[in-house]
Amino acid sequence: MKIDIVNTKKETVGSVELKDEIFGGVIKTDLIWEAVVQENAAERRGTHATKNRANVSGSGKKPWRQKGTGRARVGEIRNPLWRKGGTVFGPQPRSYEYALPRKVKLGALRAALAAKLADGTLVVVDKLDAGDKKTKSTVAMFKTLGVSGKTLVIDTKHDEAFTLTARNIAGVKLASSGRVTARDVMDTDHVIATREALEKLQESLG
Repeated sequence: MKIDIVNTKKETVGSVELKDEIFGGVIKTDLIWEAVVQENAAERRGTHATKNRANVSGSGKKPWRQKGTGRARVGEIRNPLWRKGGTVFGPQPRSYEYALPRKVKLGALRAALAAKLADGTLVVVDKLDAGDKKTKSTVAMFKTLGVSGKTLVIDTKHDEAFTLTARNIAGVKLASSGRVTARDVMDTDHVIATREALEKLQESLG
């Protein structure tokens, strides 16, 4: 399997061989789901909290004596059974982060890239050039390449000039080939990858 490599003017300047073990075969959507859920969970703040009987305001004094009044025994007004009392087993601050096997993460990224290739939304460019270092030029380049909406741009190391021109474009996200995840790929309408970045990805995912 091969994919064409284009320049910033969408002129074909070559091609790159794609490994069948990465871009061929069945797309394992279950791995993508697991990776996305794990990454979303890791970003949860987990700052929810309720007050138990030790935290709510109120006296710790026994309201009335234990026996002889005819009323039910009670130890304090912060009793969970009383109005404005403490909450029993309420949510407390916690981390929702959990580990995912490395093979699952790599498998999810393989499946995500294969899905974009199958959809025809993966574009491979020879290199990313900021041109005259203006955002307007970068927007025009994306339009020439036929990408719009949410776009993920993958490179081994993004050029500082290109980063400055692309960071203000709505929906555009930059990622390095060593840190891109399955969620990054799936949360886009189009993916642009440089030849070098695609080769690095094939080495790490193969």
